[in-house]
Amino acid sequence: MPTTTSPADLYRHSLRLLLDKDIAAWVGLWTEDGVMEFPFGPPGWPGRLEGRKAIASYMRDYPDHIDLHDFPDLRIHETTDPGTIVVEMRGVGRLVETGGDFDMTYIAVVTVRDGHFASYRDYWNPLAVAEPGVDFTGSGAR
Repeated sequence: MPTTTSPADLYRHSLRLLLDKDIAAWVGLWTEDGVMEFPFGPPGWPGRLEGRKAIASYMRDYPDHIDLHDFPDLRIHETTDPGTIVVEMRGVGRLVETGGDFDMTYIAVVTVRDGHFASYRDYWNPLAVAEPGVDFTGSGAR
């Protein structure tokens, strides 16, 4: 995306890529030194991913775990920093391994630099849909 894209437009575009299961293009929205954090991730799951390569590795198999259908209830809030937004949304779909419903509420604090994601703090609750033996994050953790 062009560097003139707003953080909100970049975020909306990233959601479309996730729905299209275009993980390579989604990863391409990141800076080389981007950082993705999961402050509420349980023990044994990654809490911080540093660099586009680590983020790509984490997300590589995401569509094999979650079949996303929609992101309803999307609300994007601007902050006093023009490069940072706060996002509230739901992700809905299906857990591929079990066929069970996936319905997760997210809050994310996202910082964009030069038209790319530089920081993404993802406040989600993996225990809300965790089933024994199901890896729905794409992380390889179970």
